[in-house]
Amino acid sequence: MTASDSTQPSDYMGFVGVTTGSSSIMKVFPLWAEILGLPTRTLVGHDLPMDADPSVYRAMVEQIRDDDHHRGALVTTHKMNVFAAASDLFDELDPFAVSCSEISSISKRGDRLIGQAKDPITVDLALNDFLTADHFARTGAEVVILGAGGSGTALSWALAERADAPSLVTVTARSQDKLDHLREVHRQHGTREDLIRYVVTPTPADADAIVAAAPAGSVIANATGLGKDRPGSPLTDAVVFPESSWAWEFNYRGSLEFMHQALAQHDARSLQVIDGWRYFIHGWSQVVADVFGLTLTPEAVEQLAAAAESVR
Repeated sequence: MTASDSTQPSDYMGFVGVTTGSSSIMKVFPLWAEILGLPTRTLVGHDLPMDADPSVYRAMVEQIRDDDHHRGALVTTHKMNVFAAASDLFDELDPFAVSCSEISSISKRGDRLIGQAKDPITVDLALNDFLTADHFARTGAEVVILGAGGSGTALSWALAERADAPSLVTVTARSQDKLDHLREVHRQHGTREDLIRYVVTPTPADADAIVAAAPAGSVIANATGLGKDRPGSPLTDAVVFPESSWAWEFNYRGSLEFMHQALAQHDARSLQVIDGWRYFIHGWSQVVADVFGLTLTPEAVEQLAAAAESVR
């Protein structure tokens, strides 16, 4: 694994988020740079407010494009807003970015600016880390995705592509417009019409009812972002998780209320509680590979995961 082109010592990679300084990647990136032989050990955070003005996102993308020392960036919370505000600034967008209307990886190849949506790939890698390949066929379980933003869209996309697809995927959101957008994404993708159910849940109590109705062994995923950049959970403390279900908290840092709600029922409901650490590992390693023109083997990813664990 070698970087695709030479660089100057002042080169750096960017991280576009909300509270980037508290992310573990700030400690992890230098370790990964050493392992991968990257030409820079420097990762610079670009903190933007939630739902910033479109001009802010355009300025951020223009800065990355026009600064020869800026190698590219990972985009977290803002990935759908970056696409909406600045997709026309990119010379190339991958099919996931266009279909899902999000950009999570910004890279450069010569004078070309490239935007990609890596989440459908990284969320599938993370799912396969804890779920067996025959889980849904064997159990008849379903999936409830709380949140129809970038991560929720990516998970629903990955499940639609999965050989062992669940019998039903329910996606919730607090407003109809996000669900309408998601429905259009799946229509363009050719997703089987009866696979996805789109449900508006104006209150956490409404989401509780959806979760409680899911069959045993189902996967309940918090893809809302609540519990990371903003405190809270999409559920109330009164929620009843399905027996033997998998509670998947997409976040690994923050107040993590959803994860604590699941942990409180771990024994009584025989839950498997998964945090977002492996999702974090896959998400970052895939974008680092894009930015620096690398091909990562599964063995290399495990080496990176072990290094990250040392500073977690």
